[in-house]
Amino acid sequence: MTPTDERVAIVTGGSRGIGAATAKRLARDGFAVALTYRERREAADEVVAAIEADGGRALAVQADLAERDDVPRIFAATDEAFGGRLDALVLNAAAIPYGTVEELPEEQWEWAFAVNARAAFLAFREAGRRMMTEGGRVVAVSTGLAATPLANTNAYSASKAAVEALAKSFAQEVGPRGITVNAVRPGITDTEGLGIPQQLIDALVQQTPLRRLGQPEDLADVIAFVCSPDARWITGQVLYASGGLG
Repeated sequence: MTPTDERVAIVTGGSRGIGAATAKRLARDGFAVALTYRERREAADEVVAAIEADGGRALAVQADLAERDDVPRIFAATDEAFGGRLDALVLNAAAIPYGTVEELPEEQWEWAFAVNARAAFLAFREAGRRMMTEGGRVVAVSTGLAATPLANTNAYSASKAAVEALAKSFAQEVGPRGITVNAVRPGITDTEGLGIPQQLIDALVQQTPLRRLGQPEDLADVIAFVCSPDARWITGQVLYASGGLG
């Protein structure tokens, strides 16, 4: 595959967990991958090194999605590294504050919506301006909490529900150009950001027909499918990848 034929993907929050697994999987599928990180430079560099060791191409871009200007900067860095082409966008980075409605600081609520919802809007806009040919793929990683929120997750749950609505609307706008837009809704997944008590984890696992925690690779495989040509007839959907939970 020549550089001009190489597909290009952006994966936000690609230094760990679902994002890292997705970046590696897309690279194995032939994408050059720009992955973002906020603070974990060393972890992001390890993902890039793993991709390059397998013969792929990757770039780590430092970005804080709470900052408006950082979103277009991600796309500009990807353009510079990979020639201005963009075939897939995976929005995985998330802000997950915990607290009751009565106790959560307003700044934490605004942070969640800046990272999860506003950044999605800005990223969708940048992607839409670049995906000019049929076959573009946009995937937003959501959460089962968007449908069934738990106590203390109000900001995260509400902001991800907003992202799902945004994805469905964007799918209508870019569908005539052959671009698909979907959300993937994980169930309980074994990542650093899980942040809930072990007792609740155990209870949720028992409610999951497959009786285990999801692994980042489980979600990466689903996301990779949605980014593939085989998913050309799936758009405007919220796909559950939860092991049957929910």
